[in-house]
Amino acid sequence: MGNSLFDQLKKSGLVDKSKAQKSKHSQYKSQKQKSKKGVAVQLDEATLLANRAHADKVERDRQLNQQRKEAAEHAAITAQIRQLIETNRVNDYEGDIAYHFTDNNIIKRLYVTAKIRNHLSAKLLAIAKLDDGYELVPMPVAEKIKQRDERCIITNDHSSEPDDNQDDPYADYQIPDDLMW
Repeated sequence: MGNSLFDQLKKSGLVDKSKAQKSKHSQYKSQKQKSKKGVAVQLDEATLLANRAHADKVERDRQLNQQRKEAAEHAAITAQIRQLIETNRVNDYEGDIAYHFTDNNIIKRLYVTAKIRNHLSAKLLAIAKLDDGYELVPMPVAEKIKQRDERCIITNDHSSEPDDNQDDPYADYQIPDDLMW
């Protein structure tokens, strides 16, 4: 009874040695796969968790890179604006006439000469905000700055559409653009 089935089949001549080895090898493989299936489920869960963690890390890295890119772009735009203002600002504008303008609903004033005030009223010059101060720049430069950041240019455009109030007794009177107050 010590003979295995293969040995018995070999003795009877139904199976040769190579077929027996192939059969043993396939049995061995199937046994290995069966034993791995129980472990494979655990590996699959671990692999899924690892893949999920990797995907989360990739997403975080992508968001951080996007934030860094936006910060670098903002810094570059700020440097461009600073360079435009510093290279094109009007010097010697200080005078004894107060020119009033609003910045974030706060009334500010610059003391300018009569010539500069006329240029500001005629919109040949614009007021640019640089750090905590204000500089005067020519209008073409102001347009370039405005393309980069609208908040840096202070406009006194009071020519917006007035409310159609039929009860307004002063509706027939226009407010001049160069009004000094």
